[in-house]
Order: sequence, then C-alpha cells, then structure tokens
Amino acid sequence: MTDGFPHISTDQVRAFVEVSRHGQIRAAATVLSITEQGLRNRLLALEAQLGVELYRKIRGPRRLTVLTDAGQRFLPHALALLERAREMYQAFAMDTGRREVRVVASQYLIRYLLIDVLKDFAKSEPNIHVRASTMNERDVEDAVMSNPEVAFGLAAPYEQSPDLEYQELFAMTWNLIVPRGHRMAGRRRVKLEQLVREPLILYERGSTGRQHVLDAFYERGLSPLVTLETTATEIVVSMVEAGLGIAIVPLLPSGAVTRGRRIAVVALDAPIRPIHSGVLLRRRETLTRPAARLLEFTKSRFAG
Repeated sequence: MTDGFPHISTDQVRAFVEVSRHGQIRAAATVLSITEQGLRNRLLALEAQLGVELYRKIRGPRRLTVLTDAGQRFLPHALALLERAREMYQAFAMDTGRREVRVVASQYLIRYLLIDVLKDFAKSEPNIHVRASTMNERDVEDAVMSNPEVAFGLAAPYEQSPDLEYQELFAMTWNLIVPRGHRMAGRRRVKLEQLVREPLILYERGSTGRQHVLDAFYERGLSPLVTLETTATEIVVSMVEAGLGIAIVPLLPSGAVTRGRRIAVVALDAPIRPIHSGVLLRRRETLTRPAARLLEFTKSRFAG
C-alpha cells in the first residue's frame, strides 16, 4: 500500500523549513541543534526521495530566497505536513501520557534558575524525564514555534510572535559590577554620568539586555565607552573579574550570579528597564499532562 509514496521524515522536512526560514545552513542547523553536515544530509535525502532540487547549494548573485522553484512549491506542503505531525504528536501524547518533556531556555535561565528547578522537580516527579536545551532568546522563540517536540520555552521575549503566548515569571533589575579594588567598589550608588569614561562590557548586538542598557545612556545624551561584547552573563562576570572592564547586568535577589566571584556590586542611580523573563507557549495548544506538571511546578517557584 506504500507504493508510490516517498519515504520522507519530519526531521527532513523540518530541516528544509528551517533553511527556507533562515536562508542559510548554519543558522538552520543551530536552531535544530545538529551539525551543518547533519542538516545537509537530511536535505539531500529529502531531495533524493522527491526527485527534485529544493535549495541552491552554490552561492551566486544575492537572491531573496535560497529555495529553487521546486522548493518554493514544496514549502506550503512542508508546513502543512509539520502542522499535521504536531497535531498527531499532541493527540498521541495526551492519550498515552508520555513521560518525557522537552523545553528550551536561555543560557541565563538554565544556568542560574532552571538547574535548581529541575533538580527539585526530579524529586517530586521521578517518572518524568526533562530534556532542556540552551539557546539564545531569538532561537528559543523559533524552536517553540517550529518544533512540535518542544513543550515550552523559558526566556526574555525577544520579538514575540502573535503565535506565541507569554506568561511572565519575574523581572530583574540592573546593577553595576566592578572588579574588587576598583575605585567605585565601595560606593553605595553611582550615576550613569560617572561611567561614560569607564571601559564597559556589553551583551552582544541584537540582545534585549544590550538595548536596555544603551537606551538608558542615550536618553541622557551619554555615549558609553564600549570595549568588549559577549553573549552570556557568566562570561561578562569573568571578564569583570579579570579586570577587563565594568558591566551593567541583571542580577537575581538570591545573589546566585555573583556569589563567590571576585567582584563588587554597586546600585545604579538610573532607571533601566527591567529584564522580564517568562514562559513561551504555542497558542491554542494543550500541553501534555507531564508538560503541564512541569510548567505549574516552575511557575510555583516564582509565585509571589
């Protein structure tokens, strides 16, 4: 009965959809958490089954899309197939009570919050296995929207899609961190005007946190002296420890970010927009029972 049907998988179709969405192999492979060669292998297998070329493999003149004509015709069918697969997955998971939950989260939340939450959840629900993947905020949103295996994401919303529902867990305020022995280390509070000549370490371009900090300077007509940029708070703290500069970072009241580090924390006499962090869910979708348990357990840790 299968004669005439191509033997394609949702993994192959997802690889194709991500390439169409991001326009390049590297970005698509990052979203799928596989190697670039692994993604190419999936695409080649898909093309072999369909008997057509779906995307351009050689760079040429700049185009609006990497898809071939056949790829553009196949794209709406690929999206429909993934949507049906997602519906089937949800129906199966709800019927059988599947005991595995996959979540994606930003590095900050996994490093300083989610590890403790998952440790306690494992004690409370030992029969539910949680798979957690680390991504940046933009990729967290993409993964929740495009991967039916992901139950939900945890992040500071980057560019929230209308297809996603955001439920806030908490907000973090900003503080200045400096090396021990720095001339500002003993102060209780500083103004942004006092920092413009200091070498400032910022988050990478495109991050929500970076923009919050820069906006606070620009609103006062100030231009900070940015000397280093990096992706993660853990690296920022290490750079400050090494004496490479100062930084303005969001800190948890628990002190988990700076505990045991050779730095000093100084309050800021400036309103910088807080970092809001929470849960990202696909709209109009019912979580499996294990995923719903994990979500409620996570939210209970931040109630009040």
